[in-house]
Formats: sequence, structure tokens, C-alpha cells
Amino acid sequence: MSSLTRHLPDPWVAAWISPVESEELPDDRPAYLLTGIVTIDGPVADASLHATALGVYEVFVNGTRVGDEELSPGSTNYDETLYAQSHDVTSLLRSGENRIDIVLSDGWYRGRTGSEQRQNSWGTVTAALAQLDYSTSDGRTQVFGTDGTWTCRPSQIVRADLMTGQTTDFSVPLPAALPVRIGLVCPPAPTRSPAPPVRRVEELAPVSATPLAEGVTIVDFGQNIAGWARLTGLGAPGSQTVLEFGEHLDAAGDLTTAHLDTHTPQGEHIPCHQIDRVIAGTGEEVFEPHHTVHGFRYVRVTHPGRAFDPGSITAIVVHTDLRRTGWFGSSDDRLNRLHEAAVWTFRGNAVDVPTDCPTRERLGWTGDFQVFAPTAALLFDIDGFARKWLQAVRDDQYDDGSLAMYSPDPGRMKLSDHPARVGGGSAGWGDAAVAVPWTLYRHYADRDILETSWPSMRAWVEFALRTARERRHPSRTGTPAPHEQYLWDGSFHFGEWLEPKTGPSVDVAEAFRALLAADQGEVGTAYLFRSTGLLADIADVLGREDDAAHYRAVAQRVRAAWHTDYFDGHRGRTASDTQASYVRAIDFGLIPDRLVPRAADRLAELIAQADDHLATGFLSTGSLLPVLADTGHADLAYTLLTQTGVPSWLEMLERGGTTFWENWDGVDGAVASGSLNHYSKGAAMRFLYSHVVGLRQAPGSAGWREFVVTPLPGGGLTHASATLHTVQGVIGAAWTRSGNDLTVTVTVPEGASATALLPGAPPKPLPPGTTTISS
Repeated sequence: MSSLTRHLPDPWVAAWISPVESEELPDDRPAYLLTGIVTIDGPVADASLHATALGVYEVFVNGTRVGDEELSPGSTNYDETLYAQSHDVTSLLRSGENRIDIVLSDGWYRGRTGSEQRQNSWGTVTAALAQLDYSTSDGRTQVFGTDGTWTCRPSQIVRADLMTGQTTDFSVPLPAALPVRIGLVCPPAPTRSPAPPVRRVEELAPVSATPLAEGVTIVDFGQNIAGWARLTGLGAPGSQTVLEFGEHLDAAGDLTTAHLDTHTPQGEHIPCHQIDRVIAGTGEEVFEPHHTVHGFRYVRVTHPGRAFDPGSITAIVVHTDLRRTGWFGSSDDRLNRLHEAAVWTFRGNAVDVPTDCPTRERLGWTGDFQVFAPTAALLFDIDGFARKWLQAVRDDQYDDGSLAMYSPDPGRMKLSDHPARVGGGSAGWGDAAVAVPWTLYRHYADRDILETSWPSMRAWVEFALRTARERRHPSRTGTPAPHEQYLWDGSFHFGEWLEPKTGPSVDVAEAFRALLAADQGEVGTAYLFRSTGLLADIADVLGREDDAAHYRAVAQRVRAAWHTDYFDGHRGRTASDTQASYVRAIDFGLIPDRLVPRAADRLAELIAQADDHLATGFLSTGSLLPVLADTGHADLAYTLLTQTGVPSWLEMLERGGTTFWENWDGVDGAVASGSLNHYSKGAAMRFLYSHVVGLRQAPGSAGWREFVVTPLPGGGLTHASATLHTVQGVIGAAWTRSGNDLTVTVTVPEGASATALLPGAPPKPLPPGTTTISS
């Protein structure tokens, strides 16, 4: 990297420039071409280009695209945080006249966002900022930036929207250039993103191309991804090709996205479409959009009047360029496929922010990432990616300590009285403010994220405690008992969410009314206990002794209140008596140790009553298998892991899924429902590392400095292995089983300590290097 790229300009000499547009913005908008000319006197010795935008931008120097980042500058709370990118462009400049072009589109800033496809979330005027710092061979240092000398015009990208697609017309001539507008925006000073950039990560060839009708072909790439398609062979000049993207084919083999449509409680129907169009100029062009992104496995290609060559289309996998850190393998290929489904699901939902799905919403839901982050941290290095997202969480936090439901929040509910604000205060969702920083600390020994997030974490816990103290569920009458101040039941909670249900379905409006009226105090109070206890642990790490003692004492009072109202200590039963309630209570440490076996047995009874199927929902499914295994029900954990039918993980694969689904029955015959790329259910795949292979961090350890290997053979497996790239180095564990003989091989990096806990054998400390032991 050039020496000039080490720091962003401070201050910037360049000015914010905006294209010329009509006051009445159309729904579909072009990408604009902003152009500046710089004349350089003499050979260039060193040059750096710094740039950012309110929108999505690409930058070109003398016709060559700069860098390999996509969708820059990324999704942020643009009124609080904005990131800029820098590149060494020394080799692209020449003595004399040089042209710098910026292609600017709406992006997250002004384009459609969320399931309701709102536009203009952060503003109505896009803008770009760029500064070229260069030195010539004679030692002179110069600066050239965006200013009033730049010009603008609509580009050949005549429609650009991240959600709905891009249209490029190579046949249309560029109009005359106009002077740009100056200083219409006043964003925050740009900083560096802690996350890796979004990049083109992989290319996939079609696995099939099926003619559907004259001039219409269905292309199957065999894998559900986030990205776009590159197309060659555009036909004769003026020929139009339409690319429609989706996850599912209907009974006729045609693409359908109806399952991704949004039906609001107010009765509004908002269709989900992901459509790119290209019109050939000379016919020799290559179409590859960079101002949209799609969630898809299938592409419906409409190519009127000409044959379609399957070799002309390639799927481009696009997401944050995360470093892979976790691998798993076993003798059961079904489990290997489940693991890969978890990998692909996260890849499809890591497009700059951790999203719920890459299609209809694309929002960084707090609850989703709270659930999946511990699994994601095994599969990939998510430290910078998650720290970037947590900055948005803090930017969105309300004055009372509550959070937005998703971050960045394009609804900007922090600044409004929108009724949906209450969703951010839900247990299990807002608790991401505490749980995600703790996950980063545990995996990366990232103490800084705890320090940075401390005010936010504490504000969240104080919000929850205050809400518990001041609000009661309407079903409670009379004078409150003293313990009720620690019951978090009087505000809105999503609750367990998406528990498998039997019986007739209800419409959206009715479901939301029921949700608003429900008493979710058992769930809320459980999360209040966990987050308050975690805050005490975090205070210990940060050396905040008084805070640690205070929150630990409060956590015990919350636990006692939960016992009083939601647990029968005589029978070991929770008040709701559901699978999820026992998983949550055992996992969080709410139940006294002497009663855990009784509660776990009841959990096993409920699973048996469900014909050996799970019935947990959004919040608890990820912990179901570890809870069963840790309480003496390992065989039942394996039964659920390898179960088929609805609901089960393997049934999604049996029905053709390559990623995890939002609904357990996401595909029923030829009918789909909900998102087919939704990572929350994949949170359970951490069980493959922690229990199947038995590779887990020791209590109290951070950054994998201390770990144990305690394999749990079962499910008919004859071997299993896992490899983790940690901040300590590469950790590996593998076992093979023959009859009653178990052979385990463990790799311990220098600086880490490990202990093998094998069945029927005393604990065995393991030295650095690779060791093989038998039991």
C-alpha cells in the first residue's frame, strides 16, 4: 500500500458533490457519472485516492476500475457513521491529463430498504467525496478533489436499486455533462471501517439450463447465494435480456418469488422482485451489475428471438470477504451437508451487515445475530465484521437505552414515535447489545469491544431493569409483590418466535394482535437474568469491581423472581412447560443444579410426545442439542440432529435446501413459504464442534487460550473432525471409533493449554503440537 494511503485526509480539501436531478424523484433512478479532470505535471511517484459516498459508488481512473471492493462505502447510520476507502493509484496515473470517474447510485442511503421497500431513508440527495493525494518524481505533493470543476450526467445504468435490480442500456448515448452541485449534504467525517470489504468472492457455473418457453430459460446454479450474474452474448444491438432472480421454482418449473412478498398488518401487499435488464449496444459488451445484489439460486432468463447459451451466464458470489476459520467433517455425509448449509447461509447473509435474509428484508436484525454469532465465530473471523455492526447498534440506541430491532435502522425510529419502536426493546433482540460483544471477547480476547460497548450494554440492561420495575403485564392486578419489580413482563417481546405450531394458520394482523397481548414474562425475565449476569462478568474483565458486584447481586434477585413466578421447584417444571422454556432455563443457569436432571427429563418427555421432534423456536433452537447432551440425553440429541420430517434440520436438505430456512416447512411440495436463506436455525450447528467433536473453550478462557477436547460419539458416527483457526493458532481435534475403542488426535498451538476429557479416563493435559490418545 502506498505511504499516502495510511491515513484519511484530515481535514479533507475535497468538497461533497451531487448530481443534478429533478426535485420530484422518480421511483426508479439511474446511477450518475461524476467526472473530474486533473492535469499532472511530470511523472507520478506516489498517489492515493480516498473516496466515499452517500449511496453506492465505483471509481475509475483513466478508465480502469480502482480496487476490488463492492457496494462501497457500505451500510451505516449515515447521519452518525460513514466509512471511506483508500487505494494506491500510482500505476494508473500519467503525466498530463487524467480522468477520474465516479459511478454513484442510491445504495442503502436512498434506495429501497426493508420488506416495505421504503426509499429515501437517509436522505433525498446522493453525494460523493473523493480526494487524490499525489507526489511527482521531483518531490512535489499535490491534492486534487471533488469540487465545482467536476461534471455529472446520467450513466448507461438507467436504473439502480440494491433490492429490486439494475438496468443497463449500452445502446443509449450519454447526455451532455452538467456542472455538479456543491455542498448539499453535511455527513459526519469519514472514518475507516473495522470490517473487511464486500468483494466478489466466488464464481459458480450453471448446473442446468432448462428451456421454459420460447425465449425463456430457467438457470439453476445449484446453490442459494447472495450476489449477481455476469452475462455475455447480449445479442444484436438493441436486444434486451431480462434476468429475474429467486430461490424457488413452482410446480411448472417456473421461477416464483411470491413466498417472499410482504403482507403488512395493515393489509398492504408488497411484492418482492429482483430483476436485472440489459440492452445490448454493440452486442460485445459484458453485463455485470455492481449496484444491486440478489439472493438466489435460480435465474429466469428472458432472451426473445435468440437461443440461450448456458456458458454465457455465471453466478458471482458477493459478500463481506470474511476469512474462513472453521471446518467440520464426519462419517455421516448428511451432517457434513448440514455444516455446509450453515456456512452458505451465513455467507448469503453477510453482505456488509448480518442480515436476516438476502431477499425481502436484508436487515441487520439484532435477534438473528444474537442467536447465530457464536456459530458464525466458529466458521469465520467475524471480529471486524461484528464490530462494524455494533457501531450501528450503538448509533441506533435510543436515549432510554432501548435498541432498534435492526441496525442500521433505515426507519430511523430513534427519531420518531413509530409504534414498531417497541420491537427493539424485546428480550432476545436488544440483548444482542450484551451478547455479541461477549461472543467477540470470548473468541478473540477482544477486550476493546467490551470497553467500547460498555456504555451501550449498561444502558440496555438499565432499560430492561427499569421497564421491569415500572411496567406490569395487564393480567397482573392488585398491589405488586416486591419480587415483581424484577419480572420483565410489561413490555412487548417477540418471545420464542416461530415455534412450530399445529392447528389452523391465522392471518398476519391476527397474529400480531395476539403477539402484542401475550405475556412473555417468562422469556423476558430469563433474558434479563442472563444479560445482567453477563454484564457482571464483563465488569470483572474490565476491572469494574463495584459494577460487577452490583449487577451480580441484581442478577440473583432477577433469578429469584423468575423462580417465584415461572418455576415449580417441587416438580422441576417451568410455567409454560414447553421445550423452549426448559432449554432456555437450563442453558442460562436459572434452575438449581439439583433440579436440572428433573427439568431435563421433562424436556425429553416433551420431545418424545412430539414423536422425537423438536418444538423449540427462534431463541432456543441453537441451544437445544447442547442442553440435551450436557444433561445426560446425548442419544436424544443425536436423534434430533439426524431426524427427518417437519420440523428437523435434515428435512430442509431432504426437500432440496442448500441453506437453512426461515420456516421448518419452507418448501412443501412445490409451494414455498418464508425466506429460504435464513441463518437462525443454523445456530445449532455449533454442536458439531462443541459436542460431536468435543472441541470447546474452557470456562473463563478468552481467545481459545484454554480449551478442552471431550468427544461425544453417537448417531452411528465412526469418525469426526474439526479444525479452528483461532487467535492462538490452529486448533484441531479428530476421533475415530471402532467398537468400544476411541482414538483421539488433538493439535494444540504454542501458547495455548488443552485438556483431553475422554470417556472412562482421567483428565489428560496435552502439550503443544499434535498428540494421539486412546480410550
